Amino acid sequence: MTENTQQSPRDGGPNSSPTELPTQYAPAEVEGPLYERWVERGYFEADEKSEKPPYTIVIPPPNVTGSLHLGHAFQHTLMDALTRRKRMQGYESLWLPGMDHAGIATQNKVEQQLAEEGKSRHDLGREEFVERVWKWKHEYGGKILGQMRRLGDGVAWSRERFTMDEGLSKAVQTIFKRLYDDELIYRAERIINWCPRCLTAISDIEVEYQDDDGELVSIKYGEGEDTLVVATTRAETMLGDTAVAVHPDDERYRHLIGKRIKLPLTDRTIPVVADTHVDPEFGTGAVKVTPAHDPNDFAIGQRHDLESLTVMDERGVITVHGPFEGLDRFEARSTIVAALREQGRIVAEKRPYVHSVGHCSRCKTTVEPRLSMQWWVKVGPLAQAAGDAVRDGRVKIHPEDMSKRYFDWVDNMHDWCISRQLWWGHRIPVWYGPDGEVVCVGPDEEPPGTEAEGWTQESDVLDTWFSSGLWPFSTLGWPEQTPDLAKFYPTDVLLTGHDIIFFWVARMMMFGLYAMDGQAPFHTIALTGLVRDEHGKKMSKSNPNSVDPLDWMDAYGADAVRFTLARGANPGADVPIGEDWVQASRNFANKIWNATRFALMNGATLEGELPPAEELSATDRWILSRLNTVVAQVDAYYDDYQFAKLSDALYHFAWDEVFDWYVELSKTTFMAGGPAADVSRRVLGEVLDVTLRLLHPVVPFVTETLWTTLTGRESLVIAEWPADSGFRDPAAEREIETVQQVVTEVRRFRSDQGLQPGQKVPARLDLAGTQLAAHEAAMRSLLRLQPAGEDFTATASLPVAGATVALDLSGAIDVAAERKRLSKDLAAAEKEKAQANAKLGNEAFLGKAPEHVVAKIRTRLETAEADIVRISAQLEALPKA
Repeated sequence: MTENTQQSPRDGGPNSSPTELPTQYAPAEVEGPLYERWVERGYFEADEKSEKPPYTIVIPPPNVTGSLHLGHAFQHTLMDALTRRKRMQGYESLWLPGMDHAGIATQNKVEQQLAEEGKSRHDLGREEFVERVWKWKHEYGGKILGQMRRLGDGVAWSRERFTMDEGLSKAVQTIFKRLYDDELIYRAERIINWCPRCLTAISDIEVEYQDDDGELVSIKYGEGEDTLVVATTRAETMLGDTAVAVHPDDERYRHLIGKRIKLPLTDRTIPVVADTHVDPEFGTGAVKVTPAHDPNDFAIGQRHDLESLTVMDERGVITVHGPFEGLDRFEARSTIVAALREQGRIVAEKRPYVHSVGHCSRCKTTVEPRLSMQWWVKVGPLAQAAGDAVRDGRVKIHPEDMSKRYFDWVDNMHDWCISRQLWWGHRIPVWYGPDGEVVCVGPDEEPPGTEAEGWTQESDVLDTWFSSGLWPFSTLGWPEQTPDLAKFYPTDVLLTGHDIIFFWVARMMMFGLYAMDGQAPFHTIALTGLVRDEHGKKMSKSNPNSVDPLDWMDAYGADAVRFTLARGANPGADVPIGEDWVQASRNFANKIWNATRFALMNGATLEGELPPAEELSATDRWILSRLNTVVAQVDAYYDDYQFAKLSDALYHFAWDEVFDWYVELSKTTFMAGGPAADVSRRVLGEVLDVTLRLLHPVVPFVTETLWTTLTGRESLVIAEWPADSGFRDPAAEREIETVQQVVTEVRRFRSDQGLQPGQKVPARLDLAGTQLAAHEAAMRSLLRLQPAGEDFTATASLPVAGATVALDLSGAIDVAAERKRLSKDLAAAEKEKAQANAKLGNEAFLGKAPEHVVAKIRTRLETAEADIVRISAQLEALPKA
């Protein structure tokens, strides 16, 4: 627990009266004004001159075109909880916000606008088009930033960055120049993912694979004895075949290796080559080789010095002279198959043939593997350093079992294509001279010449992941050695989804280690799962299960959405979420509100010091002992990124132990008044104070409102984080556990007998020789038990935890109806027992039935036997007729 240290009084006056709290919590009225107050007071800003230890998280920059989806809300909730807690612990806590320029997505937005005006970007020219994109960005971009405020993101808004602002652009040009000078960036012709609609190379992460209905055709190549059969789903690419490959040990084709065979529909012959890449067991064991249109074929072509023939242009239109020239790739596919069929070269056709096909994530166009001159990063030494930083412990991956996925990627990484055929983005700082010169220009250098002198700048821009890979240090002022960089780099934790280990996490590791003299960009990589619907299915805008978190915030409040997401956040595991869970979290917020309001109305206070343990009742000692245990648990869970466990621990402690047990057990004390009531009011104030502090990072709005009313202090955002005082009282915990056991058992009995929860019945409590005597008044209140009068007759007696509770149920229930109901249930349980025993006594059945079936029947038998004992006891306890 924290000491009862006072902070500055709240702006606006003295402590609020409990009557200032409305009877119901209305998130819509509280959240917006409260968040703006936090921002205006600068609570989320960070001071690079502070002597406090730093704690830094940089936000995974959302696309400037994006809007808040549940994945954002999920990760932002967790990052906000981490930084809020660290701020309360006394750290100079920086959560740095910003956005990514999202090259393809943003350019597409503006091109769509132009198309509505009957124009293209080429009508405007590059300079005017880029100005148009900037205009769009200022008018329409950044919608997500306002939505982050709705969620309660405690980011340092004054430090907001954009991947194309002046400082980050300088960082991009600087690192490009350094990598180029170190021969880690080069230009070469390779196979890339090409989008014929966006007219650019795209990264692997921008390719979405889905099962499409296609066709698999088997085609006979060659003539006479020199024939073999190849199968393909992309018949149009045969126009670019420059070989057929077989395995060198395949006896069927050994006589053909080295020979040239006729390529159908062309006037060319192509060689048969031997390559161990070919699987002789798959299909016919022979594969067509099209080096310019398939990455595996390109590799074969390199090994055998084959020609690479490009047979379609950037829009997917056939360029080979002949009858197919000018046809779209899909039209050419069917036309070519028809021509082959006519020549009798189709030996088999399978349609539909379902296979995985890559599509552009932006426009859904089928991606075309294409040979293209592009710029590349030589990732070998960079990836090696990124792997070593995790292997030697400088960077921890959490959960640890996710390390394998990281190593699988960085240890097998291919060179990275970083050029994009766009106009929006960081233009590659390379100039080409009139005599073939290639000059890379640094940020403080002038171009080597003018266009009039024959010099032109590279037209391509850099992959968006290139600039976002610099994010942890470029946002802090690099390449300048700024105070921000000195204070807040390396960052403490990168919290992100496991789905972008390969595309963003690895790139930040490579660039951070390279640019920052071997200093990794973060100490910990905390990987989350993905948000899914309540049935575990992926959420998608194209599916009816997609949810706008703003709709849920409107209906239930931001705290409810945040708590639901945090409560589902097990490290690395996907998070199923449904609206009923958000409703349950809303109910939890309401419970916190109502219980705190009740406590305030009954005098809960923080005035004065907590009395020493010897002046506390067992109930008071129990809740303080449990409180400290929970403080320690929550700290341990935070340090292990176990958000689900810490949320669950807080939920059950607050709802079950504080509100359902301690407050209820204390009601009789409050009603009795006197010194004991004053002590319990102080204890209740302490418990509420600490509980609200513990809950605040996850549910900031409702806790802030209640805590400032309870304490009269300025804000929970800058309050101290609770510390475990070390106080434990196992004896008090056992004593109250006994009380809980008695109350729970008697409540169950009442329910079994059909008594209404509020129905009062006479009872005698025999508590002699137990510690329960001190709690009799509270137990009677909780159980709705009246004192036994002179005419009391016990019709039921329950021995529980060394005590006996005798009740007079005469007149409280319809004994005959209850006996009839229980007798029916008893007969059903006995029948179930007999059936289970019969099966388990059948040797033939036991010899054939699977173990899990036998285990299930044994479980049914155990359940039936337990039901018989329980129901029989209930019948025995009924008043005699």
